[in-house]
Amino acid sequence: MSIEVGSKLQGKVTGITNFGAFVELPDGQTGLVHISEVADNYVKDINEHLSQGDQVEVKVINVGDDGKIGLSIKKAKENHGRRPQKPRKPTESFEQKMNRFMKDSEDRLASLKKHTESKRGGRGAKRG
Repeated sequence: MSIEVGSKLQGKVTGITNFGAFVELPDGQTGLVHISEVADNYVKDINEHLSQGDQVEVKVINVGDDGKIGLSIKKAKENHGRRPQKPRKPTESFEQKMNRFMKDSEDRLASLKKHTESKRGGRGAKRG
């Protein structure tokens, strides 16, 4: 069985270090889950998330030329338990939004003109 990038596999945690966890895969090969790939949030102590002997689902994220296998627990869980989002339908067309904007703008401008003219003494006031 060859390990392919992107495949999801079940594995068993065989060792824990301060930088990650070693996971034995079904074919007997061992890969590393780096501490940054254990959970979506920051992991300070990997022992709070994993223990030796745990069964975990992992996703293969890379296979090096030297045979080292990079694994991810958090990428194996992506989209699990999340509902796909429906695209939102626009409630107004662009023209409707533009017409509303123009009306609001004209109303504000009329209010501003009225307010500034009353401060100047109304229309037709001569400057002297």
